[in-house]
Amino acid sequence: MQVDFGKTAQDYARHRAGFPERFFERLFVAGWARVGVRALDLGTGTGTVARGFALRGCQVTGLDPSAPLLDQARQLDHAAGVAIDYVNARAEQTGMADQTFGLVTAGQCWHWFDRPKAAAEASRILAPGGRLIIASFDWLPLPGNVVEATELLIKSHNPGWHMGGGTGIYPRYFADISQAGFQDIESFSFDLDVPYSHEAWRGRIRASAGISASLSPDSVAVFDAAHAALLSTAYPADLLAIPHRVFVVSGVRAR
Repeated sequence: MQVDFGKTAQDYARHRAGFPERFFERLFVAGWARVGVRALDLGTGTGTVARGFALRGCQVTGLDPSAPLLDQARQLDHAAGVAIDYVNARAEQTGMADQTFGLVTAGQCWHWFDRPKAAAEASRILAPGGRLIIASFDWLPLPGNVVEATELLIKSHNPGWHMGGGTGIYPRYFADISQAGFQDIESFSFDLDVPYSHEAWRGRIRASAGISASLSPDSVAVFDAAHAALLSTAYPADLLAIPHRVFVVSGVRAR
């Protein structure tokens, strides 16, 4: 399955709101992030994680291989009143100087990288004692819920999509950063429900890897009509409570 999130940049910017406030609060309370730190956000997309740190006083650079997503990020930054530097590059080869940053983050994107290379690159560009934070924010398919039904519909329209059925927990990330030499590895997770209207949930799914990022526009339209019909008949409530899980793994570059 060939994935290009640039094809869905507008839906991505509108319907993928990013990590909740509680995520950022936990990082600052734990001391994993701090005001004034120079941070690089890998796979920044439309800048949701980068913007969250910038709004809290960090000096942020966002990096992504998709120029259309970065264009959306700049528009959202302007509306939010923050200034973030953006670089069109890949996580495995950032082009940044050695030991430049105190914090490197990767939100909802680590699985798209060549993970050993990305971890090694993060170690190279972090200053000694700097921190890498890998985070995910996944919807949860539970028996009979709207997420499970939506995933089954995605699979029926895109047989090449194999990303369903997740638990929102990624044990392999511990090995990724340990093998790259990171120390003091810690993790946390928490669950929450995110409210979506029918329109917003349809937009969120269109902005996913299995739909607009990998299907033709005609196929996306066919899927979206089927999705609308599914929601109106099986899940008619005005607001859908979509269960999500935030999962975070972090380590420190050796001094």
